[in-house]
Amino acid sequence: MSPVFGHGRLRLYLLKLLEESPRHGYEVIRLLQDRFLGVYSPSPGTIYPRLARLEEEGLVTHEVVDGKKVFTLTDKGRAELVDRMDELAELEQEITASVQDIAREVKEDVRQTVRSLRQELTQMAKDINQTGRRENRDAWRDQKDEWKRQRQQHKEEWRQQKDEWKRHKQQWREETERWQREWNRIWAETWPLSGPPPGHAHADAEFGRMLADFVARVQHEAAQGGVTESALNECRSILDQAAERIRDALRP
Repeated sequence: MSPVFGHGRLRLYLLKLLEESPRHGYEVIRLLQDRFLGVYSPSPGTIYPRLARLEEEGLVTHEVVDGKKVFTLTDKGRAELVDRMDELAELEQEITASVQDIAREVKEDVRQTVRSLRQELTQMAKDINQTGRRENRDAWRDQKDEWKRQRQQHKEEWRQQKDEWKRHKQQWREETERWQREWNRIWAETWPLSGPPPGHAHADAEFGRMLADFVARVQHEAAQGGVTESALNECRSILDQAAERIRDALRP
């Protein structure tokens, strides 16, 4: 299993995938393969038992369509997603970082392969100059043709990986925007529940939206650059100062 999905996080991500759309087990496996550029490929023995356990807990339900079990998130499952929204946002950031690492590793593998081929060709050229035998010249031509073929193959593989990475990057951008909208919606619905004083309902709702927009922007920036320990401490100090100023502004 991918390290990203340790400590029960695969269970949370399965709920998230089913929240997007009803899916059957194979479709869930394919989605996970695509989002990890094929490096992480969960087995049916990993996915199907977890889907069955989620159904036992009342978080998902299923119906048989064309002979396949199609799983759908229940209201109880959606409630758990809302409760664990912060954990899910953190998981999304870790998945994004993991996919970026995979793309860098693929690029480095291609570079290393081309570098090795160049070294082999250089050594072969030296051998041909030393021996001068026809067999080596023929071998040189054959190796040169093979090198050209492999170089073209690696170029094509890298181009495909690059296109795949662009597609995943766009997919993560859309996913981030969708969760930001969902965050704003949930905040706007839950913020006024505290019961603002009479005549203050509009201002209270507007204040809730301002806070939701602020949180969404900060989460977006954190997803782009990551959060170090020193940055976290500095942000904590800034937020404490901001809280003091907001409290002073809200006092009558």
